[in-house]
Amino acid sequence: MKKKEHPIAVFLIVDDSMLQRAIIRSILKDEGHETLEAVDGAKGLETAIAEKPDFMISDLIMPVMDGHALLAALSKEGLKIPVVIVTADIQDGVRQKCLDQGAVDFVNKPVKNDELRGVIQNLVTQKTSKKL
Repeated sequence: MKKKEHPIAVFLIVDDSMLQRAIIRSILKDEGHETLEAVDGAKGLETAIAEKPDFMISDLIMPVMDGHALLAALSKEGLKIPVVIVTADIQDGVRQKCLDQGAVDFVNKPVKNDELRGVIQNLVTQKTSKKL
């Protein structure tokens, strides 16, 4: 029987699109990470409080609680989980607003696998060197 290896990190994926969650999950699993998932910001917040993931990758435009409200709620709860926003919303100022709210990075949809892999590797490297 093969011994199960420990994941490098635990990522919470918050997106109302099942397809987007599957794409991101596949990339993370290929990199050796464990994933948790939530279909909106409210469920993402509940999961973040209960599970304390290492990182979060969140959509911005979702029902119930959007990504902006999720970032605010994480801050209010005192959760210091590095969040990457992944969104198709490319309006002026959106990226900067997310970064001002505490997001650590921003990736445009459609997600380019190599770009997201680079962001993920950078996050894990920074975390292990205690910069996040």
